[in-house]
Amino acid sequence: MLIVMQPQADEEKIQKVIDFIKQKGFDAHVSRGADHTVIGAVGRKVIDKRDIELLDGVKEVIRITSPYKLVSRVFKPQDTIIEVKGVKFGGGYIGMIAGPCTVETYDQMDITAEKLSKCGVKVLRGGAFKPRTSPYAFQGLGEEGLKILREVADKYDMAVTSEVMEVNQIPLFLKYVDILQVGARNMQNFNLLKSLGEIRKPVLLKRGLSATIEEWLMSAEYIMAGGNREVILCERGIRTFEHITRNTLDISAIPVVQKISHLPIVVDPSHATGLRDKVAPMSKAAVAAGADGLIIEVHHSPETALCDGAQSLYPEEFAELFEDLKTLARVVKKSF
Repeated sequence: MLIVMQPQADEEKIQKVIDFIKQKGFDAHVSRGADHTVIGAVGRKVIDKRDIELLDGVKEVIRITSPYKLVSRVFKPQDTIIEVKGVKFGGGYIGMIAGPCTVETYDQMDITAEKLSKCGVKVLRGGAFKPRTSPYAFQGLGEEGLKILREVADKYDMAVTSEVMEVNQIPLFLKYVDILQVGARNMQNFNLLKSLGEIRKPVLLKRGLSATIEEWLMSAEYIMAGGNREVILCERGIRTFEHITRNTLDISAIPVVQKISHLPIVVDPSHATGLRDKVAPMSKAAVAAGADGLIIEVHHSPETALCDGAQSLYPEEFAELFEDLKTLARVVKKSF
């Protein structure tokens, strides 16, 4: 349930409400707005809401029927804006993340990052641990890949995002990574999500291959219920009966999610289509639909890439696309 405090309620009254609902077996999550404070009471206990309504400073108590509470706009009406290295996601801002699918060598990352930096990109992506369908495919460089990512990013004053696969990898990622990414295959790895709820760094949560929007938001709820409010949703295409593209990009998920959730939503057109020539039109479609960010694969030499070269843009292609996207963003009253 949501407890809306009166605008004039002071900290003492707010704390008394928090203490009361905790005593009743609920977790308390506080959202402070410009006009009033909202307290989210999350739990499976039964309580008469009149007992809360009678507490000093309480304006109203609203029962929430949806299974997700903290990600809902009922809990927080205004957009959540997540900022990393000066790059903002949400609230009228579009964040750009770019880089190769996989960290291969220092030179590969250095060349690509230099070209991206000249375009104005401030968040560098790259996989160090790769979940691959085939056990014989390249699995990544591990910690060495994270070290390369961090060193190159620091050289060009960039932030880093990379995919974490297991709970025991989190301490390692906290040393090197600014945004921890949860891949589609791990969207419902609940132990991992719970652990990510305990950290205080942004989490980029990709939608599962066959996940509904509600399932996706419930995964975000796991992270937020743990106390981490910096969650960025990522639509990366879902599995359908279509086989010409790698996945089917669900553009409609952008406005749907934005209506029911305050969390920023970014789009991954590279994994969604799996085809280089489809990345640009899908990126433009995502911006036109209101996306809060993009994560695009770029490789200085896609034809020699160890992973997903066919869906990676050449730096020159990316530079041209990025300029087009900036122009399009102004049309939808947003900015990079």
